[in-house]
Amino acid sequence: MNNFLDNIPAIPVGTWVESVMDWLTSNFSLFFNLIQKNGKLLMNQVTDLLVSIPPIILILLVVIFAFFVTGKKFGLATFSLIGLLFIYNQGLWTQLMETTTLVLFSSIISIILGIPLGILMSKSTVAENVIKPILDFMQTMPGFVYLIPAVAFFGIGIVPGVFASVIFALPPTVRMTNLGIRQVPKELVEAADSYGSTSRQKLFKVEIPLAKSTIMAGINQTVMLSLSMVVTASMIGAPGLGREVLTALQRTQVGNGFVAGLGLVIFAIVIDRLTQSFNKKKTV
Repeated sequence: MNNFLDNIPAIPVGTWVESVMDWLTSNFSLFFNLIQKNGKLLMNQVTDLLVSIPPIILILLVVIFAFFVTGKKFGLATFSLIGLLFIYNQGLWTQLMETTTLVLFSSIISIILGIPLGILMSKSTVAENVIKPILDFMQTMPGFVYLIPAVAFFGIGIVPGVFASVIFALPPTVRMTNLGIRQVPKELVEAADSYGSTSRQKLFKVEIPLAKSTIMAGINQTVMLSLSMVVTASMIGAPGLGREVLTALQRTQVGNGFVAGLGLVIFAIVIDRLTQSFNKKKTV
């Protein structure tokens, strides 16, 4: 049996993938260069805008927003104030703004792509059967693998970092949108049909409003997964707190690595609690 298996030639999957990548990069190089150039320009402008705002003003805006979105409670607002002041005190404010830009663009693109795909899955069993295995592949493939096509298409920098983050963070929004709409009681859908609602009216006035809690849960997970890719994306030149962690690792600087990692933890907690509180507020 072993001899028989040894005589079977290896399937050249790697060669096929490399051929596809070579074909894409050679035939769509202008398209990828356009995205790289304009995307980098846009994201740098957003980062510059965030950095230009006096830190104390931006911190106070976050604190006020956290206070009201949590129902005028002081817990998250106080944590945000102390945590953001700590990051500023450690000289990591610019890196935090760069991380914010990366997470912001990754999350927005994932949501823009994910919600329509989730709606399509909820409306078509065929689409669900096709898209589900792709989502499984995207979620189970190690995040480092996504860096390879990102670099091949867009070089190094924040744009390939966003590209890799979108692939990694997209599935939760798609899955939860599909799940939320499919869980809408059939009686309500039938009632909308009986009143002569169009498919568009039924979707936007019945199904999405009733599924918004589930959809928001998926968005929350997408944002957190985007943030979890910050350190990984720094390996291909993405700026921010992730680069500080990577640099500390390369130089065995335990203290600097701990401080940058703690900054990521603070940022993650603030973002997670804000999105969760917003969801609770909307579902009251």
